[in-house]
Amino acid sequence: MLECDVVVIGGGTGGYVCAIRASQLGLRTVLVESDKLGGECLNYGCIPSKSLITISKLYEKARGSEKFGLRFTGVSLDFEEMQRWKASVVGKLVVGVESLLKGNHVSILMGEASLVDRNRVSVTANSQKEEIVAKNIVIATGTRPIQLPGIEFDGSTVIGSREALELREAPGDLLIVGGGAIGLEFACMYQKLGSRVTIVELMDQLLPGGDPEVVRVVQRKLEERGAKVYLRSKVSSVTKNGRRAVVEVDSPQGKFSSEADKILQSVGRAPRVDNMNLKSLGVNTDQRGFIVTDRRMMTSVDCVYAVGDVRGPPLLAHKASKEGIVAAECIAGLPSAADWTVIPETIFTDPEIASAGLTADRAAQAGFQVKSVRFPFAALGRALAAGETEGFVKVVFRADTGLVLGVQIVGSEASNMISEVALALEMGATVEDMAQTIHPHPTFPEAIMEASESAAGRPIHQLRL
Repeated sequence: MLECDVVVIGGGTGGYVCAIRASQLGLRTVLVESDKLGGECLNYGCIPSKSLITISKLYEKARGSEKFGLRFTGVSLDFEEMQRWKASVVGKLVVGVESLLKGNHVSILMGEASLVDRNRVSVTANSQKEEIVAKNIVIATGTRPIQLPGIEFDGSTVIGSREALELREAPGDLLIVGGGAIGLEFACMYQKLGSRVTIVELMDQLLPGGDPEVVRVVQRKLEERGAKVYLRSKVSSVTKNGRRAVVEVDSPQGKFSSEADKILQSVGRAPRVDNMNLKSLGVNTDQRGFIVTDRRMMTSVDCVYAVGDVRGPPLLAHKASKEGIVAAECIAGLPSAADWTVIPETIFTDPEIASAGLTADRAAQAGFQVKSVRFPFAALGRALAAGETEGFVKVVFRADTGLVLGVQIVGSEASNMISEVALALEMGATVEDMAQTIHPHPTFPEAIMEASESAAGRPIHQLRL
């Protein structure tokens, strides 16, 4: 029997960060992980997908390099080498996480955890059970993919994101069920690698809830490359025929059939709370099963905490890590809480999407008198020099005070630009503040300054609207 101050269940981004911070604060800490350290993001999500997305972009650049005066012959794809590269990146980071945990004196226990009561955790590994007695428990078990009835994963024809990252060739025809962030990232990636892509989305736009102007830029690029996008549509049945499948789709234009080599199902995720015995412990959950906590990450049971995706959307690794720090500090008695203003989001489509704060529609719904301005990358020197002119920066602000309420970016380098915006929103910046901030030239972040200058009423590199 192990005894400790904190047991963290789940070694993903939220869990391992929480464990490290708890140990730094002098708490005896045990981390339990059932699969691989680093969790979903490091092993099956953020890192491997971005590794492959980077390769797909390089491949497309090489094939379209003649416009820059570069001519290549014999550019080809080696999927085995791609997978080795991806695996090497993931492997290095997993080793790094393990080294950080051990270097911070966190005890690591590999196995499947279940809650016995509010202070006891049972861990099963290789048919052996071990019990941990802890003063505090942190649940950081993340989420699992949702499967639609009749389209369950088979690991071969109907796949999820994990399998999509392990393919040894680009599917000839790839049908994606769900037009959310994960589905669109794979759509853009495999389209560049040679797949013919079809997207079936139930709602009336891709990336439901996103800024429609931003989403249209990505959809237009997908369709220009040959993708077929069906909105307000759903898959009614799948019939497998050898290594291919016939998919029946109900759309506003009527029913139709589509053949596919692979069907990627990406329709959302549900909390992974099996064996947590939440109800018997008195831990409250919402209607979808996500664990409810206060701003200190404490659940309805005072010694049980939850961090990361198991708490609910937005399902983001950087949000999970901050929550892990908050939980560890609160357990240690520090006055910590989730007091951030915004959580920036990035989607690695082509072009990229990044957002922080409110969209214009949501700001208006919140009761603000809203204005918004856009600065197009087509008017930005750095974008022209890089041949990446699609997209824009959109600044949403209060009409009366100029307070920045949100920024949406669609275009090259969006993911690298949004952190500046997040800081501005945390600091309560106005459009005047952002306009007065000198940006180096020529760079992509200049578009933020240019949009802010327009918002302040003195545009320089675009005509006054």
